[in-house]
Amino acid sequence: MHRSFYFIWLALFTTALLTTTVVADERSRLTVDRIYKSSDFNGKSFSGKWLPNSDEPSYTLVESGGIVRVNAESGEKSVMASSRDLTPGGLRPLRIESYAISGDHNLVLIYTNSKRVWRNNTRGDYWVLDRTSGQLTQLGGDAPPSTLMFAKFSPTNRHVAYVRDGDIYLEDCRTHEIKRLTTAQNEFIINGTTDWVYEEELGLRDAFLFSPDGSSIAYWQINTEGVPQFPLVNTLDSLYPKVRFFAYPKVGQTNPSCRVGVVDCETAVSTMVELPGDTRDHYIPRMQFVPNTSDAPQLLIQQLNRLQNTLRIFSADFGQANVSEVFVERDECWIDMHRELMWLDEGRQFTWMSDRSGWRQLYIASLETGVVRPVTTGEFDIVELLKVDEPNGLAYFIASPDSATERYLYRVNLDGNNLERVTPTDGPCIPGTHAYNISPNGQLAFHTRSSADQPNIVNLVRLSDAREHVTVSRLENNEKLVQAFRRLDREPAEFFRVTLESGVELDGWCIKPPNMDENKKYPLLVYVYGEPAGSTVVNRWGGSSYLWHLMMAQQGYVVMSFDNRGTKAPRGRAFRKAIYKKIGIVPPADQAEAVRKVLKERSYLDADRVGIWGWSGGGSSTLHALFKHPDLYKTGIAIAPVPNQRYYDTIYQERYMSLPHLNSAGFYEGSPIHFAKHLKGKLLLVHGTDDDNCHVATTEMLIDELVAHDKQFDLMLYPGRTHSIRERENTTRHLRRMMTEFVLENL
Repeated sequence: MHRSFYFIWLALFTTALLTTTVVADERSRLTVDRIYKSSDFNGKSFSGKWLPNSDEPSYTLVESGGIVRVNAESGEKSVMASSRDLTPGGLRPLRIESYAISGDHNLVLIYTNSKRVWRNNTRGDYWVLDRTSGQLTQLGGDAPPSTLMFAKFSPTNRHVAYVRDGDIYLEDCRTHEIKRLTTAQNEFIINGTTDWVYEEELGLRDAFLFSPDGSSIAYWQINTEGVPQFPLVNTLDSLYPKVRFFAYPKVGQTNPSCRVGVVDCETAVSTMVELPGDTRDHYIPRMQFVPNTSDAPQLLIQQLNRLQNTLRIFSADFGQANVSEVFVERDECWIDMHRELMWLDEGRQFTWMSDRSGWRQLYIASLETGVVRPVTTGEFDIVELLKVDEPNGLAYFIASPDSATERYLYRVNLDGNNLERVTPTDGPCIPGTHAYNISPNGQLAFHTRSSADQPNIVNLVRLSDAREHVTVSRLENNEKLVQAFRRLDREPAEFFRVTLESGVELDGWCIKPPNMDENKKYPLLVYVYGEPAGSTVVNRWGGSSYLWHLMMAQQGYVVMSFDNRGTKAPRGRAFRKAIYKKIGIVPPADQAEAVRKVLKERSYLDADRVGIWGWSGGGSSTLHALFKHPDLYKTGIAIAPVPNQRYYDTIYQERYMSLPHLNSAGFYEGSPIHFAKHLKGKLLLVHGTDDDNCHVATTEMLIDELVAHDKQFDLMLYPGRTHSIRERENTTRHLRRMMTEFVLENL
């Protein structure tokens, strides 16, 4: 080889090698921009819907701007609505945000042009495509854009009902004649949808349903008159601030009243159900029509008292114009509401979930006698009842008897025999979280599996044999995300348990720095939630939040999280309800003891560098940690906290803490604002000024308290942002960068 050519070749090769090394290093490291700005870690979800009333198991998908039907067994596709079919006036296709298909498959309902209402985009435009004629029509007549809510087909496949401006309307899908079914008497009355507190704390927003024959509609009627109003101030979008008020009942204050009405779709005449008790001191969290009732509609209505420890189940029979009590569920603490009521025996029986035995188990209740018999028994919690396959006498549910951090599919005979795990213990079914969407015939399911170190993968599986998890087809492999994640420099997440002095064990996870030297000392960053609405220690893919923790591990931090007593972990009633009347008391004590235990057991942790952060309830837990254990935690980030429990809403706070006059000491001890004077470490407070949930006003009260005690802290207010602090340009990236820099500087 010519000498000069050799040196040129060597230089080029070295440059290429260095370039490759740099690129590889960049691919192995995380940054805020890579997580929150680039598309490197964008995951895909599978949005298939099972098609009911289908001769062969089929599902539908949005594809190429239209909707296709897929034969689940063969994979053969057919177009149900093309993008051309969904193009009004020949301009451009409708953007499909959601859709529904009528029971006879002739009509397609498209939801588009949506607007956000509190948490979700629940107000928008609806269009109906008649597949036989090809006619595409917008519903609502002269309704302004984006003003219809919760449109749904009648069981007759002839009409669509929807809510507009707090009233229910019925529209004929052929003639498009519109009939107003309810008329609110004043501005405080809401028919067919709910107010803020019912939506936020009871998960109830779509608040009307058709009777099985489509002749009537049952609906919730909310009256917010007398409920104290809370202001939200918009300082960004006009020369002068704009103030809007909404009904927000704080602890101990006046609640909205709630009633149930049934309106005849032909006459538009409503009959109100008369339940016992004060409509302001009782909630109606759930109701359902009884299937296959003959002459007149029959409703099953659940009524919950204000303390939320007594749930009465009523049957309202409109044929005999009476309301009778079916049975009563009671608990010394509180009753968890659920949506797992499914009908059996042509409406004579229904499923019921309860932890009356000490564990969340499946029962079957008789509508006629009110007798409730157990189906499952044992020392494990059912996480979720998924399906009752009555023809085969089976019930399918999610549980994890051996590890509260994992989720698997089980099934049992309806007589209680032959409990078996359906998710296999080997092969592709990795330890972690397994979710299932089961087909109407109970033979197939969309199976989503993930773990902390494995992004979501979705397959279509056959459930006919519990000894085999036969994959029919692969639906979403998330290959790009999986490959990008595998390139990262990281250690696998560790799941473990910490035993407290009382003998109680807490689940935890740990992310260590790559190539960690256990002879060195590393700072510890704890991620906390701590309240009953959720848990943090679940072995599943955590998306961008998990990647941010992994990034902090790459920067030299050990990151941990613990599920204290009272979190929503499937570990039995005693564990979950140990914090009754003690939110803000038991959780921070458990968290602190867990931290002290791992500091003692793991010599590589630096006891002088312990930080903590959390959001919402986790923000409150962070304040408790810094104020009540100031010598343990040196740094904390509290995002959107509730410094004083007395200022949060009735349904949530009273459920777990009782009423203020019944638990005054608990409300005081459980509110971190009363302990602000003990702050020693570095605190960053973050809040959105448009937070309708945990109001910035309570953070302002905390600020005033900190100032009074001459406590220094950092503060970031995001104007115009809500509880999620994600609105407007660049917000999420800005927040995460600020959090990162604060931890790097102070821990």
